[in-house]
Amino acid sequence: MRMYDVIAKKKHNEELSTEEINYFVNGFTKGEIPDYQVSALLMAIYFNKMNERETVDLTMAMVNSGDKLDLSKIEGIKVDKHSTGGVGDTTTLVLGPMVAALGIPVAKMSGRGLGHTGGTIDKLESFKGFSMDIAEEDFIKNVNEIKIALAAQTGDLAPADKKIYALRDVTATVDNLSLIASSIMSKKIASGADAIVLDVKVGKGAFMKTPEDVKDLANAMVSIGKSIGRETRAVISDMDQPLGLAIGNSLEVVEAIETLKGNGPKDLMELCLALGSNMVLLAKKASSLEEAREMLMESITSGKALEKFKDLISAQGGDASYIDDTSKFEKAKYIVPVVSEKSGYVKRINAENIGIVAMELGAGRATKESVIDLAVGIVLNKKRGDYVEAGEALAYIHSNHEEKIEKAKNDIIKNYELVSEYKDDIPLIFDVIK
Repeated sequence: MRMYDVIAKKKHNEELSTEEINYFVNGFTKGEIPDYQVSALLMAIYFNKMNERETVDLTMAMVNSGDKLDLSKIEGIKVDKHSTGGVGDTTTLVLGPMVAALGIPVAKMSGRGLGHTGGTIDKLESFKGFSMDIAEEDFIKNVNEIKIALAAQTGDLAPADKKIYALRDVTATVDNLSLIASSIMSKKIASGADAIVLDVKVGKGAFMKTPEDVKDLANAMVSIGKSIGRETRAVISDMDQPLGLAIGNSLEVVEAIETLKGNGPKDLMELCLALGSNMVLLAKKASSLEEAREMLMESITSGKALEKFKDLISAQGGDASYIDDTSKFEKAKYIVPVVSEKSGYVKRINAENIGIVAMELGAGRATKESVIDLAVGIVLNKKRGDYVEAGEALAYIHSNHEEKIEKAKNDIIKNYELVSEYKDDIPLIFDVIK
């Protein structure tokens, strides 16, 4: 078999065989096929697409390119949740403890943030001593004992995806449905869960900008999961404005703690209930979404979810006393209001641009080598549909660098759109694909 022939076949819009897909993925992972040939194939795939069978084969080839996490020693049905990324997306920190408090094992692989999207690892490192670098045996032991553990994804899980994504990123072939779906699902399948709930974001702050595109992606990922025997659901949720109010690592952790106490932003709580209800249902702990939702709410009102969060932090070396005393988290030197220049209803907040402002303050990474400042970020004071008086605060900037504040102020104001009348026509949950 020659890579030249595989490229030519897809160039002419022909279907690649399972053997041809395995050949190029394995050869590239081992360094036997050069970047320039895989780049050519990716561009052919970008223009001529892949069908459902090819997409599943590409996913499984990437799954089989490295280690697979064996969770068979964990009792019960393991349900994983994955978000396609957004701004202020703190769901894992709230959802994980809520679900684990119901006795459902939560064994989750998480990543770091890059660009305008935040990472769960960075947020949890706001706790002094907390570590995501946990041995596999300790990871399994923690899930069996306290029902929850979070670990950093290792390079040995789906290494082909990492290599192929790096190439897609520099060859303008990222935004192809099959390539996106197989990339996400290869990591989830290699992580070993029995069932998967996907939080697929749509809007300005998401990778997929329109409901039509996002529905195609959600359907593709659910189809991949089901085709290999993993129960999979996708919840399509709004990312046209940031989720919750806090954007920035320790700021989001404090917001998660407040949400676990029952005092968090309504949209964050509602999304966690929507995702969590589907996780509880797939774990066969409830007979309906309504019953699952009630169980999750009880975990909040009883305080069990908050206690479970403390268990997680302590089990992975973190100082859980921060949960009872949030003043222990790092604080920014400057906290400055961003004052509205006019009155009106908030029609739109450009989530992606607000995320970039937070990144420029130091809350995110422009490159993989960037160092994150855990204390900085933005806390929104007004969201879509809220009325703002001229002179009232739209948001608060948390910064450790005085020279960054003025630009951040101007950028935040530019990304708030105010109108004299407002009609709420963007739902939090667009659809559930199952």
